[in-house]
Amino acid sequence: MRYLVTGGGGFIGSNTVDELVRRGHSVTVLDDLSAGNEANLATVREQITFIRGTITDREIIEKACRGADYVLHLAARTSVPRSVKQPLETNQINVDGTLNVLVAARDAGVRRVVFASSSSIYGDTPTLPKHEGMPPAPISPYGVSKLVGELYGRVFHRTYGLDFVALRYFNVFGPRQDPGSPYSGVLSRFITAMRDGGQPLVFGDGEQSRDFTFVQNVVTANLQACETPGIGGRAFNLGTGGRYTLNYTLQLLEGFAGRPAKPKYGPPREGDIRDSQADISLASQAFGYQPQINFEEGLRRTWDWYRSQH
Repeated sequence: MRYLVTGGGGFIGSNTVDELVRRGHSVTVLDDLSAGNEANLATVREQITFIRGTITDREIIEKACRGADYVLHLAARTSVPRSVKQPLETNQINVDGTLNVLVAARDAGVRRVVFASSSSIYGDTPTLPKHEGMPPAPISPYGVSKLVGELYGRVFHRTYGLDFVALRYFNVFGPRQDPGSPYSGVLSRFITAMRDGGQPLVFGDGEQSRDFTFVQNVVTANLQACETPGIGGRAFNLGTGGRYTLNYTLQLLEGFAGRPAKPKYGPPREGDIRDSQADISLASQAFGYQPQINFEEGLRRTWDWYRSQH
């Protein structure tokens, strides 16, 4: 099969590309490398087609979609705090860019678009675990942008017959997540601080919780969502079904590093939610999703990877 992966040079995208190549598929990657890194694709670079460009450029996305059977649309501005500071940029890329992808996929006759959505669409509602029947209530421009992407996808599914599936990622982590930005994932920042002898910075009291999901679980689900018939027009949670506090995470990292974390605590960040946990029963029923790597094992693998990069 022929796959287009937007954002394929990024953290989740490059791990997904690796698996597609391993399975023998033909892969095109579209990425402007504003957040991704071509080095993430080094081991498969000769086996894929790489197009450097942005999803906000209609001509480029139209070219990239031609001949594709499936589109994995992972390109986005992915940061909640960055979206609070730069809502127009977030809308331009995550909403306008997604609309460009959907139009191009429709016109190219793509079989299905699988869209990387987010648990951020649920907002800070206290009910746990989050399930797909809950009304969305995003509290950040990022969450709004992902919800709009889902709505556009459903409209294209219903109106134009473009098969569309949304996957609501819950706090994905793992190798290749970039720790270098203040907007990067919390676990990559914690790990590099512990590796380098620094003090991890915690926004809030550390008792906020997340359903941290190892990237390989998401990679498997991305492909299942492409390949399983009869699930178009729907959205699915992707997590582990567990819930882990930041303080617990630091305790695990202390064990890996063999030293105390001595974290610094700061004020909570605008747009951050207090707790998050996925109900993954719908994805399990629809396409057999079962996370194979639990949080503790995923964190250990991620720690080992970051140490190997130092």
